Amino acid sequence: MIGLLTFILVFGIIVVVHEFGHFYFAKKSGILVREFAIGMGPKIFAHIGKDGTAYTIRLLPLGGYVRMAGWGEDTTEIKTGTPASLTLAADGKVKRINLSGKKVDQTALPMQVTQFDFEDKLFIRGLVLEEEKTFSVDHDATIVEADGTEVRIAPLDVQYQNATVWGKMITNFAGPMNNFILGVIVFWILIFMQGGVRDTQTNNFNIIPDSALAKVGVENTAQITKVGSHEISNWADLIQAVDAETKDKTAPVLDVTIAESGTEKQVSVAPEESQGRYILGLGVQPRLKSDIWSMFMGGFTSAADSALRILNALKSLIFQPDLNKLGGPVAIFKASSDAAKNGLENVLFFLAMISINIGIFNLIPIPALDGGKIVLNILEAIRRKPLKQEIETYVTLVGVVIMVVLMLAVTWNDIMRTFF
Repeated sequence: MIGLLTFILVFGIIVVVHEFGHFYFAKKSGILVREFAIGMGPKIFAHIGKDGTAYTIRLLPLGGYVRMAGWGEDTTEIKTGTPASLTLAADGKVKRINLSGKKVDQTALPMQVTQFDFEDKLFIRGLVLEEEKTFSVDHDATIVEADGTEVRIAPLDVQYQNATVWGKMITNFAGPMNNFILGVIVFWILIFMQGGVRDTQTNNFNIIPDSALAKVGVENTAQITKVGSHEISNWADLIQAVDAETKDKTAPVLDVTIAESGTEKQVSVAPEESQGRYILGLGVQPRLKSDIWSMFMGGFTSAADSALRILNALKSLIFQPDLNKLGGPVAIFKASSDAAKNGLENVLFFLAMISINIGIFNLIPIPALDGGKIVLNILEAIRRKPLKQEIETYVTLVGVVIMVVLMLAVTWNDIMRTFF
């Protein structure tokens, strides 16, 4: 249960923060955000803000989404003959169109819709008491959809397509950007919880009590100069040396050289495997730098190091494709469960890593991802005119198909690896 709650919380925070980036910069770019939703599925709460956005909470706590006017398939469709209730303003214009049959205004005018245009000419036409009538629709009118969600209509001037190319570009980039910012903030929290930032540029390390090194008499702090035949000058050297010395060995014994008071001594250590690696079983941690500047910069450097590791993994995946290198929802759920078992710090580290991972993943130039949309924005800037809506829709559809096929393949592979 704790694993499931951790998965929902981590995934929810990452997606909501991502979508908030799109939301904020869309509004700054003059794009109407029709709905900002937390969760998925049936609506359990809704409120329309003064900014015209419907803020909703939905039943399934799985992320959230943003509905921008004119973005993707965000269109209003009303079939001929659909019953509607029209609420008129004092000037005679329609200010509310109710298609749900719920929350009906007692003074509303019943109509069977035969024609409408909520984007350009702003009118609605239909039968009222067997007589066909046409009404002008207010620019800021709302429409109550079939599920009871009330949102603003989307005239052309507030649609995504009519924003400047730079406005569209920053709106698309803002989601991944927020994921990177979240990663930095979470690393700051981790650094302050630990009392400092790890100093990975030195070979002076902290020794964990009751660890393999502590059991052979190594003090609380130690300067490790060599592991086997490998010279050690920083944390990265130590990791590489331990990995090299323990590769393909079931019960390795490491010869570790320690510098103490100007002299060196060698100890033999038998580390235990932990989480698939011997470096953790060795019982060594980087020392901490606790000055404010180091801790502040540590959030950025930790996020940058994480992003670099992810990019290297992505590079390896591109040149050596392998489904086993990818993880879908099942793998993420398993990783979140493992993090939850190991305490709050592990959960926070997992949150930061996944947030940065999703930020980078969304910048891959595949249609349907933010990176694909940014490529279309760049093409628009070069051509100095937008792509035709039909072309953009087809390109996005291709991207959606690619992502669905990839997600199904990865999820199936996760299930086979985890349960069989």
